Amino acid sequence: MLIQLQPGLAPAAKAAIISRIEGLKYKVTEVKTQRAHYLVGIGKADIDLRAVGQLPGVQDIHRVSDEYKLVSRKWRVRPTVLDLGDGVRIGEGDFTIVAGPCSIESEAQMNTVLDHLTENNVRLMRGGVFKPRSSPYSFRGMGMEGLRLFHQLARARGVKIVTEVMQVSQVEEMHDYVDVFQVGARNTQNFNLLDALGGVDKPVLIKRGISGTVEELLSSAEYVFSGGNEKLALCERGIRTFETASRNTLDLNAVPILKEKTHLPVLVDPSHGIGIRDYVPDMALAAVLAGADGILYETHEQPEKAASDGAQTLNFEESGRLIRNLRRVYELRQTLE
Repeated sequence: MLIQLQPGLAPAAKAAIISRIEGLKYKVTEVKTQRAHYLVGIGKADIDLRAVGQLPGVQDIHRVSDEYKLVSRKWRVRPTVLDLGDGVRIGEGDFTIVAGPCSIESEAQMNTVLDHLTENNVRLMRGGVFKPRSSPYSFRGMGMEGLRLFHQLARARGVKIVTEVMQVSQVEEMHDYVDVFQVGARNTQNFNLLDALGGVDKPVLIKRGISGTVEELLSSAEYVFSGGNEKLALCERGIRTFETASRNTLDLNAVPILKEKTHLPVLVDPSHGIGIRDYVPDMALAAVLAGADGILYETHEQPEKAASDGAQTLNFEESGRLIRNLRRVYELRQTLE
């Protein structure tokens, strides 16, 4: 069960509720977030929710059978919308485009990408300053020096930043320079990192693991929510299968499934999902029709010279065309709903 407590509840009243739940042979976990105070009850007994719901101090109570209780749509039917400030939002009712290079490489590169995004009214820029690479000899990002410069240049243009955090020790030093922390596919089950991000008051975008299931992605989000951070979004980015014709297999099945299972925003990354530049726009448009709340893709002025992932990165002409088509297809989707 999931219990939402009334704001400002006295400790004695909370203790009485917990005692009542434990008396029903349920284990109770207390969760306090930026927005509310919850009790998560885990047990096997079939109980009458009114036995708890009528207690003083209980604002709401729900029966949630999913393992991922806090991110489940079974109790919160109204979808979560992340407000990043300055009119930038992620969630249902606002179609979000996030674009930028795989890696932040230089001040000149950041400025050219920012010019491209602002010309196309895109308010969120992706770009890695810490890059997990398969080879230790590949370019691994500009680190904190690059992030501080990235933040300065983006702020001057009114653009928000989405960038990947790779380990617990980076969370605090990155905090003031990031608008959305991204958890990459290789860290989706780095539970120490997820716990740390539960303690920050910044949005977190969690990518699906390379071989992860939908349930595992939702469980990763549950870690962050249960740690105190409700500001969450999910990203389908393709999974590793037996298919070799593309870098990964972009699982668009996951989009409507996630939209049914969770109240969190769902984005899609077709760049990593298919890994082939020519096919990225088609998969991005398909993701919109599948119900995605936003698209996250890679763009660079000269993809063939990109420090990483050039084969899946759109040039600015291709990117501009995709932005226009994404908005057209989103408008079409609204007429079909």
